[in-house]
Amino acid sequence: MITQFSALYAGHVLEGEGVGIDGMPHDDRWYPNERLIQAFDIAKDAAILMDKLGYDVLWMAEHHFQREGYECIPNLLILSQYLCQFTKNLKFGCGFNILPVWHPIRLAEDFAMVDVLTGGRVVFGVGRGYHTREVESFGAPLLNPESNRELFEEQFEVIMKAFNEESFAHKGNYYTIPPEVPYRSYTLKDITVVPRPVNPVEVWQPVVSGSERGMDFMAKNGMKGMILGTHEDYVDEYMHKFQEANRKYGRDLPLGGNLGIGLWAYIEDTVEKAEKDLQPLFEEHVKFAAPLGMLRYTEEQMKEIGPGGVARHIAAGNNFREVLDKKAWFAGDKDSTVSYLKEIEEKYPGVEQIMIGFPMGETKAQFKEQLTRFAKEVIPSFKSQGVTA
Repeated sequence: MITQFSALYAGHVLEGEGVGIDGMPHDDRWYPNERLIQAFDIAKDAAILMDKLGYDVLWMAEHHFQREGYECIPNLLILSQYLCQFTKNLKFGCGFNILPVWHPIRLAEDFAMVDVLTGGRVVFGVGRGYHTREVESFGAPLLNPESNRELFEEQFEVIMKAFNEESFAHKGNYYTIPPEVPYRSYTLKDITVVPRPVNPVEVWQPVVSGSERGMDFMAKNGMKGMILGTHEDYVDEYMHKFQEANRKYGRDLPLGGNLGIGLWAYIEDTVEKAEKDLQPLFEEHVKFAAPLGMLRYTEEQMKEIGPGGVARHIAAGNNFREVLDKKAWFAGDKDSTVSYLKEIEEKYPGVEQIMIGFPMGETKAQFKEQLTRFAKEVIPSFKSQGVTA
């Protein structure tokens, strides 16, 4: 049953400039620092509005070196703590901390400190990364997907030990913690992370390829997942695979349980107007994501997710009408939007959270208008308290 509404802001500062398939080429964008730091004010404005409107979570994305202006937030924990001072109830989701660019203990300490200082208003989320420029530049593997996943899984193991054990030691392929070195009057055998979280920690991960290994890892560790911008047939496949994986570990979840659905969506007075406004934003997203191998609209694209599938993603083509028909993106008026979410609720009774995406290229004013329209026209059909502003 849908009870929570959230939004995703990945940190773009394009403000509609050169948006669309015939607009400015992605690699020609190179914004000055003064423009790039506007992401923090955009996040602040969105957070204040969302808090007033009764949203549950503002998800943001960690990325690095984005001079093109698409994803300009390098540290989610710092920004989330900053935004908490301007809001009362809104939570801030890490969507997602890129584990391979972190030392796991550093991330565990930083999250635990933010958890304590904000009273548990930051939601922990982890991902493996999809930009070679950022992951490989930090000295971690991405072009080798097996090494990337092995590193990620070991890092996650270390973080969970740091969160949940009063003291711990770890020996793996990538980390030996602590090193057996002399300290004061003894040799190190274990360490304690100070502080540890004091609030229950939910752990979220993006569901991208839906691989058996990935689903099993999430279920084994009791993680929650967010599915965004994916062909509805694959969404259905993921829902069933995730349910089955959790059943293996003794969790009898309703279909969609522990999963959220994210929508690149737009609402207007008419469906036609919504589609017209959304199309250039969709085209800008394709310009950004296809060369990264991160589109999930066709069978050809799903066969090769990630850097190795770039050529296939670009060559597969992206017909806007086809993508709308597959519900990978959504454009509608009030009634069709509510109806579609009711369909999701009926088909996947375990889904509790719907996340509205802030498409790249959408202006701050558009985003705030969309947040307001969803809150006033759609959310009251699912949350009886309605909106507060």
